[in-house]
Amino acid sequence: MIRLPALAGDVEYAVVVPTLGGPGLRVCLHALAEATGPGPVRVVLVDDRPEAARTPLTAAVPHSLRERTVVVPGGARGPAAARNLGWRAAGDVPWIVFLEDDVVPGPTWGDDLTLDLAAATGRTAGSTARVDVPLPADRRPTDWERDTAGLAGARWITADTAYRRTALVATGGFDERFGQAFREDADLALRMLDAGWTLTGGRRTTTHPVREAGRWSSVRLQAGNADDVLMTRLHGRHWWRRAETPRGRLPLHLAVTGAGVTALGCALLGRHRAATACAALWLAGTTEFALARVMPGPGTRDEVLTMTVTSALVPPAATWHWLRGWLVHRRARPQTPFGSGEPAPGPRPAVREPLRS
Repeated sequence: MIRLPALAGDVEYAVVVPTLGGPGLRVCLHALAEATGPGPVRVVLVDDRPEAARTPLTAAVPHSLRERTVVVPGGARGPAAARNLGWRAAGDVPWIVFLEDDVVPGPTWGDDLTLDLAAATGRTAGSTARVDVPLPADRRPTDWERDTAGLAGARWITADTAYRRTALVATGGFDERFGQAFREDADLALRMLDAGWTLTGGRRTTTHPVREAGRWSSVRLQAGNADDVLMTRLHGRHWWRRAETPRGRLPLHLAVTGAGVTALGCALLGRHRAATACAALWLAGTTEFALARVMPGPGTRDEVLTMTVTSALVPPAATWHWLRGWLVHRRARPQTPFGSGEPAPGPRPAVREPLRS
């Protein structure tokens, strides 16, 4: 077991966990409490559930963390806003570690984090963990499981990321225009790099289990195309190269949707030959997309049915959200950093009393 008492004062940290109160929160906090090494000086839980849905989070917090844990109402404004409330409520702790509420810190997480932070230079703004996504060993993964597994290679994933508080102050923290858990992490990382900070990968390991997902999860995820538009407005056309992010299938989704819309238009106008040709293009594109999702998967009846239906719905959903993004974010400008030493503009967190046993 590694012990680093001489370094503990130099790398004091707080943990911020935005949460919707799911069952993974208890697992996350108990793993945090049981990890070896110096623990956090404070744990901030940002309760981002709607007011009507709130039940106390006390039961999820292990006894050893209760004296150091506070709960902040998040207002159901999304993870970017919740993280900003959390780090402002954490006080003047040098480092802020953001954890998602369904991850599981490794058994030596505290010791490894201490080494990561102690190795940071004066210009190091943040350190990311190694994220492991366990997949089933007895079958091929589903489309949703493969999508989640991509988080293991994500460059600046906030499942487990430590940021220097002074860097958060200098850059303004997370951009709250990102209303869902998508691209807000890459946006902050790019702004950190643009401001002259450096970002590094750490040695600590955190497990990100695959959450349960409904049949229509892939359709709902297309809302992220609006966030991609915001990233383009803020960081230019080639932001995804700088962020080391896969470009995705949006150009193909636009083409398939265009073929389908044109087929309908031509049919209404009585141009049946053109309608047939465009419909064939739509069918070919939809079939290719469905096969690309089905072939690597387990091949079960439910998976094939889900992929077949959603492959017809994802392209128009992606197109709709892309168009919506251009409308909503047409006047978006880069977030302006505020003065050093002062919290970011915005509502001040209403901090509840520390949890008592």
